[in-house]
Amino acid sequence: METFQADHTDAGQRFDVVVSKRITRLSRARAQCLIESGHIRLNSEEVRVRQRVHAGDWITVSEPEPQPVEIVPQSIALSILYEDLYLVVINKPAGLTVHPGAGSPDGTLVNALLYHCSSLSGIGGELRPGVVHRLDKETSGCLVVAKDDLTHQGLSRQFAGRKVEKYYLALCQGKFSVKQGEVVVPIGRHPVHRKKMAIMERGRSARTLFEVLQEIGDYSLVLCRLFSGRTHQIRVHMQHLGHPVVGDKLYGPHSRQFQRHMLHAWRLGFFHPVMEKWFEFEAEIPHEFVVLGVDANELTHTRNRISHSGASATSAPDRSPVRSDHS
Repeated sequence: METFQADHTDAGQRFDVVVSKRITRLSRARAQCLIESGHIRLNSEEVRVRQRVHAGDWITVSEPEPQPVEIVPQSIALSILYEDLYLVVINKPAGLTVHPGAGSPDGTLVNALLYHCSSLSGIGGELRPGVVHRLDKETSGCLVVAKDDLTHQGLSRQFAGRKVEKYYLALCQGKFSVKQGEVVVPIGRHPVHRKKMAIMERGRSARTLFEVLQEIGDYSLVLCRLFSGRTHQIRVHMQHLGHPVVGDKLYGPHSRQFQRHMLHAWRLGFFHPVMEKWFEFEAEIPHEFVVLGVDANELTHTRNRISHSGASATSAPDRSPVRSDHS
């Protein structure tokens, strides 16, 4: 158990912000989870994460021990982009759920990872061991999983601090009148349709950079860079622009041509918490994109433009991308 007193620099700030600032091993998302479960209290009382802190308030943290993982390991094929003693980076296929939950008790990425790995971080909880971030079921591409708690904490801090580089490829409806730009509008849970997210004035801040790379018939191939990680962020932001992701059953028109929404987590870059080096990974473009006529030369040009591989060897010895050799 840890106890500390808020000072004048904390006054007026949200409770979760103060906790993650003062206890650096806790990401803001982790702090919110512990506050909501009553493991972090303000003046010995359970309060909301948005509660404003006053100078002199006492904050108590009693972080629970990681829960033992009891999910059944299952032999499910994985496309592994990279693996070491501390983490594994997967090229997740569309249709594979990341972790067990309502409607998906097994057959998930976590079940496959438990079969493949001898251990995973317990911080994510009993149902989400090792899971640092998630991809929607129908989204394919790069996803990193932590094998131990120290690595999990280090990666979580980078995601919370927006230090991770995340580039997605989205095939969107129609042709954009503005070929590149920025969407900065908050996202929150839809007030009626609880499975959907929506642009909400009181939602959480969300920022997406977009750039049209290619027009393919009535569609546009769009490069999206995320600076936040809100649920369904790209899907909601593209709908907000009037160009929903193709095949998106929640946010776009129904389509019989596409069996998935056409969103791919193309590139992922982060600082390895243990090896203390920057790594970049790239997930091969899925067949569904290729058959539509995605221009490989345009992707090569884009890769060269956004990659850090041009950095000096002394400042970034391992910044060349790692790509999947199989789909």
